Amino acid sequence: MAAASRWAPTGPRAPPLPAPPAPAQSVRAAPGGRQPIAALRLPAPSNRGAPRGGKRPPPVWVRAMPGRAAVRGRVGSGQGGAGAGRGRARHGTAAAARHAARRAPALPAGRGPVRDDTPHVPNEKLGEEKVLHIIENLTSLIKETFPDTKVYAAMGNHDFHPKNQFPGRQHRIYNRTAELWRPWLNDASTAFFRAGAFYSEKLPSPGTRGRMVVLNTNLYYDQNDETADEEDPGGQFQWLEETLTNASRADEMVYIVGHVPPGFFEKKRGKPWFRSGFNERYLKTVQKHHRVIAAQFFGHHHTDSFRMFYSDTGSPINVMFLAPGVTPWKTTLPGVNNGANNPGIRVINYDPDTLQVLDMVTYYLNLTRANMMAPTWEEEFPTWEEEYVLTEAFQVPDGSARSMQMVLERMSKDPHYLQQYYEFNSVRYDLTPCEEACRVDHVCAIREIDFTKYDECVKASSSASAAASVWFLFFCLLLRLLSPQQAL
Repeated sequence: MAAASRWAPTGPRAPPLPAPPAPAQSVRAAPGGRQPIAALRLPAPSNRGAPRGGKRPPPVWVRAMPGRAAVRGRVGSGQGGAGAGRGRARHGTAAAARHAARRAPALPAGRGPVRDDTPHVPNEKLGEEKVLHIIENLTSLIKETFPDTKVYAAMGNHDFHPKNQFPGRQHRIYNRTAELWRPWLNDASTAFFRAGAFYSEKLPSPGTRGRMVVLNTNLYYDQNDETADEEDPGGQFQWLEETLTNASRADEMVYIVGHVPPGFFEKKRGKPWFRSGFNERYLKTVQKHHRVIAAQFFGHHHTDSFRMFYSDTGSPINVMFLAPGVTPWKTTLPGVNNGANNPGIRVINYDPDTLQVLDMVTYYLNLTRANMMAPTWEEEFPTWEEEYVLTEAFQVPDGSARSMQMVLERMSKDPHYLQQYYEFNSVRYDLTPCEEACRVDHVCAIREIDFTKYDECVKASSSASAAASVWFLFFCLLLRLLSPQQAL
């Protein structure tokens, strides 16, 4: 589940926050069996990088609501009870959303959940009706809390039953969800959503030459058996080509939003998300239309990272930001160590003329402090604190592809820079050192989305590391052999 991300205008900066406390290690049930993280207290967002000409774009939210599992046990244990859209999980989610609304009365113009509404539990614990009931509950919650807000919602791989098995054709879940989201979709978007759960709409401000393209990349997920033998499930690739071509002709810039990203998981070497053919086609589409794509925003990982796209000559041409998760859920993927995260929320500042990302401010919820407050949580709410600001933490001018390439290059060479990124990756949950194997996994996943180039990156980096280790041992041995002679 992706973190909550707000695309906001710029203005005076909020007062500085105190130094963040120690990273969270556990979550326990609140009194009465309620979800412990009951509410959201978000500081006024930092407002950096005023757009040119003093224009202020309408703020746009891209947000994922928490899943339906009541959070119990230690973070990273993978434990949680299926809420099935009722009871304590909904209580906590509703309290969080309503408290956020109280703290931010000036509602944004739009926001788009990069979802995963349902609990990450075995299929037998859910069912089609339960999945739809969960989506309905959370949709109602968003509508009640933000009644005048434009929402752009993308389905996550758990927003279906059986999970991951999204078809490239009409389905009852698509039809029912389209009806639930009807206030947020125009007629054309509703028709496309019914056909394959993807759509595109212009951003609402007349002064913004922008378009939101919402994809159903669950169709390309390697766990989706429904589309394994299809060349273009739902015709989404053809539709995307046409949409980007038309946007270019209309002099529009585009944000692409989806859930499952292409490329590889940075915490599991050699683990791709897309099937090979789909991965290659998506990469080629971005390379072909990169001039009209301002940025891409995806989720699924529960981690905070990014992905680079390059031209045939190796120049950085686009960037995909992966938002951290709202839920402190630990991945069940075998071989992943420390796969949990603190909850994260992101504010994105952008230029209304170009849609260029000017800055990003990530907030996080310290679960240790939240647990300490749990006995009195009826009176006080856990506080979301500023974790980092993109331009300040990484010393770059903005969130463009060129700037993020600078971040990648520094990460690959500077251990201090790498460690800073690594701690942000888990939203300050995992503070262990990111050593050489870890560096290779993260750098290659960020740099190479193409399957073949990723393998080459891992092999080359691993070989270089092994060679460096051999030379270091040889140097130490040489010093040891020479030291007695130097002592004479």
